[in-house]
Amino acid sequence: MKERIQQKFQILFGEEGNLYASAGRINLIGEHTDYNGGYVFPGAIDCGIMAAIKVNGTAKVKAFALDKDEFVEFGLNEEDKPEQSWARYIFGVCREMIKRGGKVEGFNTVFAGDVPLGAGLSSSAALESTYAFALNEIFGNGIDKFELARIGQMTEHNYCGVKCGIMDQFASLFGKEGSLIRLNCKTMEYKYFPFHPDGYRLVLIDSCVKHELASSAYNKRRASCENAAAAIRKNHPEVEFLSDAKRVWLDEVRTEIPEEDFLRAEYVIGEVQRVLDVCDALERGDYETVGEMMYQTHFGMSRLYEVSCEELDFLNKLARKMDVTGSRVMGGGFGGCTINLVKDELYDSFVNEAVGQFTLKFGHAPKIYNVVISDGARKL
Repeated sequence: MKERIQQKFQILFGEEGNLYASAGRINLIGEHTDYNGGYVFPGAIDCGIMAAIKVNGTAKVKAFALDKDEFVEFGLNEEDKPEQSWARYIFGVCREMIKRGGKVEGFNTVFAGDVPLGAGLSSSAALESTYAFALNEIFGNGIDKFELARIGQMTEHNYCGVKCGIMDQFASLFGKEGSLIRLNCKTMEYKYFPFHPDGYRLVLIDSCVKHELASSAYNKRRASCENAAAAIRKNHPEVEFLSDAKRVWLDEVRTEIPEEDFLRAEYVIGEVQRVLDVCDALERGDYETVGEMMYQTHFGMSRLYEVSCEELDFLNKLARKMDVTGSRVMGGGFGGCTINLVKDELYDSFVNEAVGQFTLKFGHAPKIYNVVISDGARKL
């Protein structure tokens, strides 16, 4: 990938650029908890986005997306927002950095990635984090990594229409080889947990379907959670986010909120506790409990939060039937991957069975990704 990027950069701009990279991410557990002020438990993975960048002495950004074979040029003022959705991620990072008093001038760039798109591995956060990290270093802005993560998050909010939490950008920037990160999304306190599941493998099965996540469906669930939190807050003023609420407090307002909001909140409150339970289990080396919590998360995302789909439920049921240790839908939902914790001796039979049965039922084969926990944003 390095060679391809530098070669294209040389053709377009007549020189080489500086290379930067950031990672996609998995999340072992803790889904839809980040924007509810709860815990998440992600790790950076060994695929991501790579970019060559060089300041060009103008007020324009000249960007080439190698995988799409598209070139875009745009200015750095608000009215210069490009039409191409991929270019808005780069533009948004520039604008958010400028809003914080950072310096950004025109630059040339070529980027490519090997994060599977639409698989819930957060290629967009990898793209934002690559450019946030790079521009911060190139222009000597001295912005800390937390704020770089917020720059990526606000890019999604203000330029891409998705009111996401901060987990994806955080994992892309703070990722560390061989470790998962427990992040409290309310306080931003975090802790690394070594993750070396001897005798097990993490494998993603990509359904290759993307039912419109639709930012609209995502934003609607967020609104449900905020509505439930507001109802609980009337009785318990200390509840800033849904993650602050106890399950019994949710029961107190059951008749005051729509049933849909109740179910969404029930899932989130349970999921916050599951993250803590998984961290405790990992410290004991108890992967069976880790796996059981993953199954519980899938149930909640499918029945309570309603972000699964037929294909993902099929893969999850098959995993349970084959005695796979843990399995659940990963990411925002509505398609994408299941993440599976599989004993080494079961791996081949599970993958073969999953590919065979899924293809038979849905008419196309799923993709298989083996996951290695790796480093986050860096200069190469």
